[in-house]
Amino acid sequence: MPIRERFTAEMKEAMKAGDKPRLATVRMIQAALKDKDIEARGLGKDPASDEDILSLLQKMIKQRNESAAVYEQGGRPELAETERSEVAIIESFLPKQMDETETKAAVEAAILETGATGPKDMGRVISALKGTFAGRMDFAKASGLVKAALAAKG
Repeated sequence: MPIRERFTAEMKEAMKAGDKPRLATVRMIQAALKDKDIEARGLGKDPASDEDILSLLQKMIKQRNESAAVYEQGGRPELAETERSEVAIIESFLPKQMDETETKAAVEAAILETGATGPKDMGRVISALKGTFAGRMDFAKASGLVKAALAAKG
């Protein structure tokens, strides 16, 4: 099922089940997606692709994790818990995340594929990884792995 249709189906399910937190989170995702589509249309581009949607979901997860940390530091654990529950719901739409071994193998393959020879080629390698593994890889961790691998080459 295409991811856009899955959002609609999940929203209907949450409505029927009376699951207000899930319903609110799915509506928030759809609103962010609509904003992204409007932005793309304004630039003369097509609506967001599945890769763009997965990237958007990862960005939303990162924002909520950062907010939860701020709430924890500010002594507001109830707000931090709300953010974490939203993260869990958003993550349910992402494909299974790659573990560290799979990520290392993918990084090595991307370095070979792009012919990267040193740190100056990092952007090309990350771009290749994002094209292939959007939504399945933690690019913050992958970036560190790419940097270390290219530093050893260069």
